[in-house]
Amino acid sequence: MVNLSDLKPITVPDLSGRTILLTGADRGIGATLARLLVDKGAHVIAGVYGKVADTKLLDGAETISLDVTIQAQVDAAIATVGDKLDVLVNNAGVIDPIGHAADLPTDTLRTAFEVNVLGVHRMTVAALPLLKASQGAVVNAGTGAATTPMEGWTAYCASKAAMRMLTQMFAMELEGTGVRHTFIGIPPTDTDMQGAIRQAGLNPISKIAQRDLVDPVVPASVMAWLCSADSAVRSEVIQDVRDEFFTRKMAL
Repeated sequence: MVNLSDLKPITVPDLSGRTILLTGADRGIGATLARLLVDKGAHVIAGVYGKVADTKLLDGAETISLDVTIQAQVDAAIATVGDKLDVLVNNAGVIDPIGHAADLPTDTLRTAFEVNVLGVHRMTVAALPLLKASQGAVVNAGTGAATTPMEGWTAYCASKAAMRMLTQMFAMELEGTGVRHTFIGIPPTDTDMQGAIRQAGLNPISKIAQRDLVDPVVPASVMAWLCSADSAVRSEVIQDVRDEFFTRKMAL
């Protein structure tokens, strides 16, 4: 695969007329993705954790409070969408707690699984009727840590591995419905999450200098492309920002 520093944003086609529901839109890759989707003409329902009043509203997007661990908020988000949804982007995710497996109280793992796995399941199940009607897509924000154990990331690696398999299960069991499911691997990116990783200092990823991390616009551009009609040419359920298909679009 290419070096992180070589990765560039890809060109995103016009998204006018497409309705996209995005979770975790209040920071990091999610906030960058929300702005990009709006810029490309999509109708964006941007789910943010906590109160909308505490979030910088995104011009052009419909911002709603959305905690994916609360079924009532998930149902409310789908109601806000209305009768048309083209793409669900499950971007909300957590890495905490960071620590060695043997040192973590079992109960501390619950939040990671509630958000990274059960939250994805809640959102997907709730959105499926609309997505089946539109022959739409589900894009799940993944990571290479789903298949590569990283010291200190028990909660993150295990929950993202479960999310990866969940994506594959939806794809297999819903084959023929017209709904596409993608788990997109995202490389180490310059976000608040990487700040927490550097502070913990437990594995090689934590040693990557901030200047060498991927700009959030790179994975955001790939995810935005996956929200387009053009993405129908990609039938693979498991994809990665560093796949040759995307690096060619980066002219690397």
